[in-house]
Amino acid sequence: MITREEAWKLLTEFNQDPFHLRHALTVEAVMRRFADELGYGGEKDFWGIAGLLHDLDFEKYPEQHCVKCQEIMKERGLDERLIHAVACHGYGICVDIRPEHEMEKVLFACDELTGLIGACALVRPSKNIQDMELKSLKKKFKDKHFAAGCSRDIIKQGAELLGWSLDDLMTRTLEAMKPDEAAINEQCAAFEK
Repeated sequence: MITREEAWKLLTEFNQDPFHLRHALTVEAVMRRFADELGYGGEKDFWGIAGLLHDLDFEKYPEQHCVKCQEIMKERGLDERLIHAVACHGYGICVDIRPEHEMEKVLFACDELTGLIGACALVRPSKNIQDMELKSLKKKFKDKHFAAGCSRDIIKQGAELLGWSLDDLMTRTLEAMKPDEAAINEQCAAFEK
């Protein structure tokens, strides 16, 4: 199993844009929180690494997203389970690899949603999510012009894959993001200069 330090080194070999690094850290933190919440605490490092590496190929190979990452990870001798988890978050968009494990479904569902929540935070007076409520998030979710790059259809499909309501997915993801927001902001400050 790749260590967290090795995963970060691999990620930053292929990604330097502060936006992409922040997103990777956010999804990593959310995945670790969900591992604990859903009874997979013993696998939270694996869940976190899958979240950290999920967009490994996106910055350098956007046209081959979720395809090129498989090649890169296989060349590095990474675990097939990790490769599958990372690749299947692009199910129905850029690959036909269906999320099967609950962790893969969480990653699929939360990837776009964390982006939407992050965009919502930027337009709040506080510039953070600590005081964000579901009502505010739902209002932005309904506005198709706001954060248009965050697919509402994928978020809905992710909730369906998990067997959760959309409100439940939004609430749980928002709550999973809150505890690590300050630490991620602090870590990102260094590479956003």
